[in-house]
Amino acid sequence: MKKYTFTVVIPAHNEEKYIVRCIRSVRAAAKFYGGFTEIIVVCNRCTDRTAELAEKCGARVLYNDERCIASVRNTGIFAANGEAVVTIDCDNRMTRGTLKEIAFLLSTNKYIGGGAPIRFERYSLPLHCNDGLCRIGFGITGLYCGIFWAEKNTFLETGGFSEVKAAEDVATAKKLKQYAKKCGKKYTVLRRNYLINSTRKYDDMGDWLYFRLMVQNSGAFIKAAFGDKTELYALLDKMFYDYNN
Repeated sequence: MKKYTFTVVIPAHNEEKYIVRCIRSVRAAAKFYGGFTEIIVVCNRCTDRTAELAEKCGARVLYNDERCIASVRNTGIFAANGEAVVTIDCDNRMTRGTLKEIAFLLSTNKYIGGGAPIRFERYSLPLHCNDGLCRIGFGITGLYCGIFWAEKNTFLETGGFSEVKAAEDVATAKKLKQYAKKCGKKYTVLRRNYLINSTRKYDDMGDWLYFRLMVQNSGAFIKAAFGDKTELYALLDKMFYDYNN
């Protein structure tokens, strides 16, 4: 198995409550793998101690103030020193064998990159429903998200994350899958490891959160389908780009 050097990119907007535990999960995976791992935290409009805590944990801190999570991730990806790049959101964690399994899959030369299964850090009836819908969607489309991973050259060849404000993860997975087909390889998903998905928004706003939002904002989704994304972007700002203000 080829011994890859890794860069793990973590976008962060006012994440002082979560940055340390995320980095610790990456450090644990790096220790288990045994190779060189660089951690880049890209601070997005942070006004708290995120950058300070990240630096104390040994991460390299970069800055991007755009209201586009794909652009924030790309700042880290394009600055990466590792041969392989992995992205993970700041409030989530990776399991111990994540980097080792990624290195193995890449070294087979069968896969261009991939995603990871998602498991919530706690469960309830609505979260089981949410989990089930995600598994069905991923299984049908093969567009696995959560943790993204590929060689840095692959991200460079495909232009990194698709810089759209909504569903950038799906757009990026599609792009990587198409590139894999062009190269005679596959876009895949981790089998033994997974993303530990934060439930903080559910803790704050209730476990039926996204089901409720889909009903309450159905008009915004319909307008977006016909080209008017004003209300949808306002919702995205509220739920993601301004969530920790």
